[in-house]
Amino acid sequence: MENQRPLILISNDDGIIAKGISELIKFLRPLGEIVVIAPNAPRSGAACALTVTEPIHYQLLRKDVGLTVYKCSGTPADCVKLAFHTVLDRKPDLVVGGINHGDNSSVNVHYSGTMGVVIEGCLKGIPSIGFSLCSHEPNADFEPAGPYIREIARQVLERGLPPLTCLNVNIPNTKDLKGIRICEQTKGQWVNEWENFAHRGDTHYYWLTGEFENMDRENENNDHWALDNGYVAITPTKVDVTAYDLIEDMKTWFNSPLQ
Repeated sequence: MENQRPLILISNDDGIIAKGISELIKFLRPLGEIVVIAPNAPRSGAACALTVTEPIHYQLLRKDVGLTVYKCSGTPADCVKLAFHTVLDRKPDLVVGGINHGDNSSVNVHYSGTMGVVIEGCLKGIPSIGFSLCSHEPNADFEPAGPYIREIARQVLERGLPPLTCLNVNIPNTKDLKGIRICEQTKGQWVNEWENFAHRGDTHYYWLTGEFENMDRENENNDHWALDNGYVAITPTKVDVTAYDLIEDMKTWFNSPLQ
């Protein structure tokens, strides 16, 4: 048992047939035994959503030495929960989401199903990493990212991460990556988020779209600056979202009994 290779659990939100997850498996196989359980279809934007109104189903697709692959009808977070409950025979050493087609920098971390995988792994006490490439192309070139992905995962396997802390890793879509920057989350928001169109004479239909408004453009410490300048951006991310700096001030709001 002492000679067991590390166990790595992989999922995503682009679905089991996405190129990104196949590339992630390829990059991480040298590091350990791989178990994959991923949605049977795209679940982008699912964040940490759970399936609570119907049962979910999983199916074995492939079993090789050191690699087992399942598909699941649920969300990315469902996949991680189900893996712990059913298919894993021991606690994983690492949970990895990705490689996402499209970046999950800045506020996108809150919407991302890829990061839903990571946050669920983090909540279960497992070091967890999300990887995203800044390209939505189905046949995107993930190869330049491979050495970075493998080294980041190797370091986390070796060193671990603090409790309730995970890594959000975003990679620019370029062959000429300049290196790694440890970043803070860019301050920004999505604007112009809906595009109206008529369907059978009804104009109350909308497609989700949007433009990202960067409120932190000149800050060289943030993830958008790193990506815009050709660096792999690693943003350490906490699951605990308590605003600790506001607690003491808020206590003064309610310092007398309500009448």
